[in-house]
Amino acid sequence: MTAKITIRKAEGNWTVRAGGAVLGESHNALELSEGTLEPVIYFPKDDIAMAFLDDSDHKSHCPAKGDATYFSIVTKSHTLENAAWSYEDPIEAVSRIKGYLAFYTNDKVAVERV
Repeated sequence: MTAKITIRKAEGNWTVRAGGAVLGESHNALELSEGTLEPVIYFPKDDIAMAFLDDSDHKSHCPAKGDATYFSIVTKSHTLENAAWSYEDPIEAVSRIKGYLAFYTNDKVAVERV
């Protein structure tokens, strides 16, 4: 059984940073909650500096969301492989995330409310 997914507007302004650079800032971000997993912030692609992202060959499938495509973040010192993902054609139940990107957070990538 698939966990219930809820999508709502993320309150406030959100940023994503990697390699010392701000990749994007948005007041139109979405928060996706799925079961007991930590919520994930999705940024509109229009609010992300896509010049820092390269398409990846990596793909995955989620039965609740559809097929995900991945992007690597290119910084001055290194490339963060498959650090962001997007559902280009999500299933209808989560269609609000179409055209949005999410990021894996770690010591090199930060997603923060500002």
